[in-house]
Amino acid sequence: MDISFAVEKTLGRLAKWLRILGFDTLYEEGLPSGSFDKIVLNRVLLTRKKKNPLIESSSHSIFIHSNHYLKQLEEVINDLGITLMSIKPFSRCVRCNTLIENISKKGLRGKVPDYIWEVHDEFKICNRCKRIYWAGTHTVNSLEKVKELFLPQ
Repeated sequence: MDISFAVEKTLGRLAKWLRILGFDTLYEEGLPSGSFDKIVLNRVLLTRKKKNPLIESSSHSIFIHSNHYLKQLEEVINDLGITLMSIKPFSRCVRCNTLIENISKKGLRGKVPDYIWEVHDEFKICNRCKRIYWAGTHTVNSLEKVKELFLPQ
């Protein structure tokens, strides 16, 4: 299920978590002024504004009720029927939304902390913003939160 999102600036943590789940998620805060209106078409708009003029421009819109990012994520998952099988955790850059790729450990000496270089063998990189990723404790903790989202209520 390929779903892409347009997330308004009041929902930054939600945008980050949608990217963690692997969804193409454009976030209004990181875009040039005025361009958000043009990209909403063919994306699910996530909004906190009941009278958002962009609702007519989007293919689908979801009004987010909760103030807590995990509850917000739950709202999106339930509304769209997203399943655990339709996510691709840690496949996108959480900063710029680009798909991340595997990178050889060889060229990373000095680009990641020494301890990290010593204990990890697998790394990924965002070729757009050059952020480097590895599976640390944050990955394990995030995956636990993700599993909880998909547990039967």
